[in-house]
Amino acid sequence: MKLHDMTLSGNCHKVRLFLSLIGQPVELIPVDLLKGEQKQPAFRTINPRGQVPALEDGEFRLGDAQAILVYLARRYADECWYPLEAETQGRIAGWLSFAANETQHGPATVRVGKLFGMPIDAELAQARALSALRVLERHLAVHDWLAETAQPTIADIAVYPNVALGGDGGLDLSQYPALQAWFARIRALPGYVGMPGL
Repeated sequence: MKLHDMTLSGNCHKVRLFLSLIGQPVELIPVDLLKGEQKQPAFRTINPRGQVPALEDGEFRLGDAQAILVYLARRYADECWYPLEAETQGRIAGWLSFAANETQHGPATVRVGKLFGMPIDAELAQARALSALRVLERHLAVHDWLAETAQPTIADIAVYPNVALGGDGGLDLSQYPALQAWFARIRALPGYVGMPGL
């Protein structure tokens, strides 16, 4: 199994973290985003969208962090990470969407703008980030895990990195106690691995 990866990417870290949590070995293939390697024809045969992360598992190729988490959970992990019960799967799907939308366009965008100097609409990204943080704080004030389960699921892994890295973008995460407690629960999981900024 190979993961086309960029060390500072929160989306790549979702996959690295989950693979570590489930004890699944992987070969990491660095992709130089600043040089545009992800847009070259050779990489686009792996992920036509020209983005990382991208997974190769034998002949199977898959892009998008959320999609990769679903695949890995169903193929390699215990069912607790992606339970079959319909209501739980519905809640997980909602949080995977939150990871790809609110989290990506809020905390992750603020971080990319500040850390990498990428052009962004800073005011809009900041407003989206604060909105996403408020949603998470309210939810986590009454639930230990995002999918309202007794233990973490891929929903938690999908949302965690880009939110926890929000400090890199100048977000003050200390004012969200429920969020901080959730970070601590995730970091206490056996097999947890960090990355720069976490």
